[in-house]
Amino acid sequence: MNIKIEKLIKQFAKLPRVGTRAATRIVLSLLQDKTGKANALATSLTDATSTIHPCPVCGVLTDLEKCEYCCDASRKNGQLCVVRDLSDVWVLENSGVFHGRYHILGGTLSGVSGVTPADLNISNIASRIKEEEITEIIFALPNTVEGKTTQQYIISVIGENMGVTFSELASGVPLGGDLDYLDDGTLTLAFGGRKQL
Repeated sequence: MNIKIEKLIKQFAKLPRVGTRAATRIVLSLLQDKTGKANALATSLTDATSTIHPCPVCGVLTDLEKCEYCCDASRKNGQLCVVRDLSDVWVLENSGVFHGRYHILGGTLSGVSGVTPADLNISNIASRIKEEEITEIIFALPNTVEGKTTQQYIISVIGENMGVTFSELASGVPLGGDLDYLDDGTLTLAFGGRKQL
């Protein structure tokens, strides 16, 4: 195999969820295409990597000084949704369920992986509460040990004297879910979080 092609396949294979086979198909498709897709992709990648950066306030990727969510005055409703990464923001935006501001942590605390508070975007949450008049922090973190640990750490850092309420996404039986398909942990959470009708 040509060394340049092999190098390109290895680069694509480093992407999340792209193995060697998929990388090979992508590279061959791009190199054999006569419509200019490879050049368009290269131009778009070059443009994106030179202009896109994390918003200094929330961490959303943008090519502006501040992202569109932080600039949108209608989103200043007192709610701050804390998420793990940008893909969580996109999921919430596509669902249309949240209309406040976001805060991307860039991961979750993990003793196993060695991720500490210094590795995450936590330090400016307290200043955002004051500056943006945040009254509620909604945690939309993974329902894992790491997610819960991160959530509790942030609550302990902010403290209760900031006048902020904390909430988390509900967990349990999904809409349309059948009990036969749920694991014991999900059922336990659903029973523990039941509400009176």
